Amino acid sequence: MSVGAYSERPGAKAGENDGFSVPWSRPRPKRAVISARQVSAITILALLAAWTVSASLQLVSPVFLPSPAAVWAKFVVVARDGFVDATLLQHVTASLGRVFAALVAAIVVGVPVGLAIGISRIGRGVFDPLLEFLRPIPPLAYLPLIVIWFGIGEPSKILVISIAMLAPVALSTAAGVRGVSRERIDAARSLGATRGQVIRHVVLPSALPSILTGLRIALGAGWSTLVAAELVAATRGLGFMIQSAAQFLVTDVVVMGILVIATIAFALEFVIRRIERALVPWAGKD
Repeated sequence: MSVGAYSERPGAKAGENDGFSVPWSRPRPKRAVISARQVSAITILALLAAWTVSASLQLVSPVFLPSPAAVWAKFVVVARDGFVDATLLQHVTASLGRVFAALVAAIVVGVPVGLAIGISRIGRGVFDPLLEFLRPIPPLAYLPLIVIWFGIGEPSKILVISIAMLAPVALSTAAGVRGVSRERIDAARSLGATRGQVIRHVVLPSALPSILTGLRIALGAGWSTLVAAELVAATRGLGFMIQSAAQFLVTDVVVMGILVIATIAFALEFVIRRIERALVPWAGKD
């Protein structure tokens, strides 16, 4: 017996509502589609509302949780007059300089290391254990050793941040290299490409999406390491500002500094995503 026998009774008029029709034959009402951005906006607004209500009702002491208005007022004051002998722009510039210098160092070292791990057994045997040794160690664990070896100047701060960024860049590069299609490599070799040309024109472009993903992860690790790095004889920087405010229980400055770091990190994430769309529009469409 066919499905049509259940969806239409003998003698039923065309267009008549039939209670015995199969469920999938009935038109379903269209549901409103909510985008991920709308959900994110609603979540942020809900958190701000909960924060405002908690502060207005003084469910938590203002010493521990200042109101959004107090944080915004402190943001204006620090941006105009400064905090611990530097304006907010000077703190941001110092931190961005350290993070970007560390990112460049991580790229210069991490991408070749990742290539060596991905294309060479010897490279994998040499570098993979070192990366797996460094990756789970928190920056505060090797920070004293870095200070002993390199002093308390800017190089030690940049080195600590770059070490935290190195593993994500190198491992993501290695994963991208290992994921390159064998057919593309064989096709390039059949056309007479040398080993260097295969790496430059086939392996690196194919691994670029993974490398950019590693950069996004590395930036997150770098910002999380920034506060620890700026503990060492720093006079400017967002991490230094947060630590100085925490010593005197200036909680509104602490919260303001955290929000500034989050905003900058979000902006950098947005820029890298745009770069990824421009450079590798084919990513995920193979």
